[in-house]
Amino acid sequence: MSGFAAQTGLRIENAVLDKTASWGFEVKNIMVDGRAHTDVDALKAMIAMEKGDPIFAFHPSEAKAMIEKLSWVKKAHVERRLPDTIYIKITERTPMALWQRNQKLSLIDEDGVVLTDQNLAPFKNFLIVVGDEAPKQAAGLLEMLAAEPVIAKRVEAATLISGRRWDLKLKTGAEVKLPEEELGLALRKLAVNHEEEALLDKDVVSIDVREEGRITVRTKPGSAQDFNAAITPASGSPI
Repeated sequence: MSGFAAQTGLRIENAVLDKTASWGFEVKNIMVDGRAHTDVDALKAMIAMEKGDPIFAFHPSEAKAMIEKLSWVKKAHVERRLPDTIYIKITERTPMALWQRNQKLSLIDEDGVVLTDQNLAPFKNFLIVVGDEAPKQAAGLLEMLAAEPVIAKRVEAATLISGRRWDLKLKTGAEVKLPEEELGLALRKLAVNHEEEALLDKDVVSIDVREEGRITVRTKPGSAQDFNAAITPASGSPI
């Protein structure tokens, strides 16, 4: 009897929906604001409505929950606009960096959420971060680098070491070892030294700014250079 009652209720509901559609309460327009990267086909699948469907068969709260499962969508606002329009406003996530894992790149946002690993060409100039916990900590590093543009524009990648500190890889191939604490101070010290001595453009293998009050530089064999007193050169020797 319970099954019969359910089927009867469903038939009545469908009959009511069909009647309301015949009165003009049917889907004629699906409007979406804020979409730039969200896949259209995936969005249509989450809405699960076609033109001509009864608009009262559409449930905004359920559609909102489904749409917010899409990787690019941070939040969504969904409503019926009677008699015939479904309106959706999307707030998309902001891409921030590329995350390298298992020799594969993925695009991530400021919260460390993976957005996509496809069609990454438009983001080829983004910083590459490496390390299992790198996505969650990358926003802090990028904020610090943004304060020192003379360094930021020379950085190609950053590797999170033991989940605690960063090593930067410059576009020249040189490595910059950063401290676990006082990251902003270390970057400021490095930027000042570059402004005075063009350190980041010199022929070096690595630059270590982990020690307070000291910058240790390793140069390529046979390419020893003059550095000011604020730097401890370590030509050809490991750090």
